[in-house]
Amino acid sequence: MHTHPDAVITATPRDDKLVVEGHSIDFIPESERTVKLSSQGPFWFLGNFTFFTMTIGFVGPSVGLSAMWTTLGGTLGIMFGTLFMAFHGSQGPHLGLPQMIQSRAQFGYRGVILVLLATLFVFAGFNIVNLVLMMQGLQTLFGFNPVAVAVAVTVPATVLAILGHDWMHRSFKWALWLSLPLYGLVTLAVLMHWVPDAPVPILAAGEVAAEPLGFNWTGFIAQFAAAASYNIAYAPYVSDYSRYLPKNTPSGRLIAVVFLGASLSGAWMISLGGWLADHLNSTDVLVALGQVGNAWSPLMGTVVVVVTILAFLPVIAMNIYSAKLTTLTCVDSIRHIKPTRKARIIAIGFVILLQLGVALSIQGSGKGLSVLGIYLVIMLYFLVPWTSVNLTDYFFVRKGRYAIPHFFMPHDNIYGSWGLRGIASYAIGFVAMIPFFYIYDGVEQREVYVGPLARALGSIDIAWLVGLLVSGLAYYWLSRSLDLKREETVIQDIEKTCPHYTTGDKKASRPAPLLSEKTFGR
Repeated sequence: MHTHPDAVITATPRDDKLVVEGHSIDFIPESERTVKLSSQGPFWFLGNFTFFTMTIGFVGPSVGLSAMWTTLGGTLGIMFGTLFMAFHGSQGPHLGLPQMIQSRAQFGYRGVILVLLATLFVFAGFNIVNLVLMMQGLQTLFGFNPVAVAVAVTVPATVLAILGHDWMHRSFKWALWLSLPLYGLVTLAVLMHWVPDAPVPILAAGEVAAEPLGFNWTGFIAQFAAAASYNIAYAPYVSDYSRYLPKNTPSGRLIAVVFLGASLSGAWMISLGGWLADHLNSTDVLVALGQVGNAWSPLMGTVVVVVTILAFLPVIAMNIYSAKLTTLTCVDSIRHIKPTRKARIIAIGFVILLQLGVALSIQGSGKGLSVLGIYLVIMLYFLVPWTSVNLTDYFFVRKGRYAIPHFFMPHDNIYGSWGLRGIASYAIGFVAMIPFFYIYDGVEQREVYVGPLARALGSIDIAWLVGLLVSGLAYYWLSRSLDLKREETVIQDIEKTCPHYTTGDKKASRPAPLLSEKTFGR
């Protein structure tokens, strides 16, 4: 079965009067790409400018790091992870597609389901942990019913996700204006020592005082990996929110804007979280923020917590939105569907039921922070092989040249149903990581799983680095047998018929001009 190239444009014209976004997993025509590059910096700055990011800074003190070493390890880790996230962002305007649709080029029309399940785990998992932290924090502070908290937070976030892309960007701007003065005051309180340190516990007879926090390599690497995984986990998101940018958006500038926005706010919040965990002995971030506010007055403590929750609602909506795109891509890979508004809303309903059910189950177990730490590490393990394969294909193998209509053709597409090269590279990279796995529960102070090579290295986690190198190299080697000349012939035929599908330089022997001096405006 052949599909005409223009069939992938769903003909739902973008109109500012429309309330609900018309597109989902389909191609965004150039005429509808009215988003400005300047919107991406604030958007991704707020994406990390949240109380949840502070919990990443709790990892360091839980494994023996002081606030200073937590700040350094977290900052280096967040910058490393943001590199991958930012490079994925350049694919959005170049292709006009959601991130996981483009992954069909590496894994096949149906084979992409394997990585879709991993990314759905990440999107839904973020919100599950978010909800658990809010339920536990608000129950501790105000005695609120956890179920009521989960519903009260989920409903407005769901509405935002249904309204779609434009409303998401608007809500992020509003939330940024709420967050900046809030976290500015909290940071000022910390720097000026307005918040007293937690009292030193009085030891009973026979008890031994805990060693003071300082530096250790195991803890430093754990903090680095947790921070890196946090922004590597954004890699499957970025194109979802950059695909409405014009096709001629300079890739270098977009990469720089995304990198600066996401890494600066991430480093700020991780540093603040490290201080709260070190000086206040905090294990609940909302309770810790309430304590900081209470340094002024009990009313201020309440205000800090309430504004924190309100500013976080767009981030919950973002997770729902991207999980919805992943769900639709997964269903479409099994049975072709029309990407209508109705399909979007049904997919959102599925995501909501999934995350609410799991979050309430975890909250009832009382192990929210333990789950967070373990989840962050496992999330990194699942995403690293995918991001390595995807970026290797985009920048080094196909160099930005794709037959966009073929992403939507169940049969007779040039990428096939099962991309054995991508699947094999993902599997090889993941298997290579297993001996290096180091999963540690910092709350209960226990090792969940330690691979034999991780043990030999002194319980230092470098599995993510092994996965990046092995998956990328495996895919590059396996892709030597790709018939890129045939693909280029198909792409050029499509571009002659439908010029709006042009994707970079038409000469297959040259890379798409993604990082040239012209790209950076020099």
